[in-house]
Amino acid sequence: MRCLVVADLHYSLPQFDWLLAAAPQFDLVIFAGDALDIGSVVDFRAQIVVVKKYLSLLAERTRVILCSGNHDLDERSDGEKIARWIADARAFGIACDGDSLAIGDTLFTVCPWWDGPLVKAQLDRQLEEASATRPARWVWVHHAPPANSPTSWGGKRYFGDVELAQWIARYRPSMVISGHVHQSPFIPDGSWFDRIGDSWVFNAGLQPGRPPVYIVLDIEAGQAFWLAAGEAQQIDLTQALQRPAAPVVQPPDWLISLDRIADPILAQPASAAG
Repeated sequence: MRCLVVADLHYSLPQFDWLLAAAPQFDLVIFAGDALDIGSVVDFRAQIVVVKKYLSLLAERTRVILCSGNHDLDERSDGEKIARWIADARAFGIACDGDSLAIGDTLFTVCPWWDGPLVKAQLDRQLEEASATRPARWVWVHHAPPANSPTSWGGKRYFGDVELAQWIARYRPSMVISGHVHQSPFIPDGSWFDRIGDSWVFNAGLQPGRPPVYIVLDIEAGQAFWLAAGEAQQIDLTQALQRPAAPVVQPPDWLISLDRIADPILAQPASAAG
């Protein structure tokens, strides 16, 4: 199973367009939160309408997982902010906040952004219930990375979730896929990957333009790839944590194909590009 991981697209429509073009090459697209942008000049309700259309098209191309991020919160429930619109994605067959999705021998648990004790308690119960029937490979999708990890390092302090770090220590998932801290992979002492005990942790980061920064998890092969502007790195998930990641020297065919999608000129037939 090959998974395409993105987060923090923040209503960047060129990045959504690229995601639609790339999706058919993957068994699963994992969107780890912040599809919307609370700082955009575009009305929040209009953003939701447009993003839901993208999600419906995406779900026609492959399986999709979507968790909420802090920019996705559109309502209050019992005084706590929630992303109510995210639940509408279930109508497209997308696994979203509160869901678990089993694909083969892998269980994916989709975690909501929590703004207070009520949703935090719901998430705690969700993880406890899923742990009772978890297979050997258990993957969490949670927008914020864990505290005190290079994946949550912002340059001066960590911006991770303390409770998530505690849940990781308690349940020991195979992987945790996050976003939220945009600069972590690009600054000293930050990283797009980490390992906490037996659990791999990932945060792709954010760059503007097309394509977005993304991670590819080749689960059966035990490999993870990180692709950013001018950079391509990979790690071996079957080995102990090693830094730095290795450069991608011999890119697989799917990566070469994605590189062409990144450049609309290259993606055109030769007669059209000329």
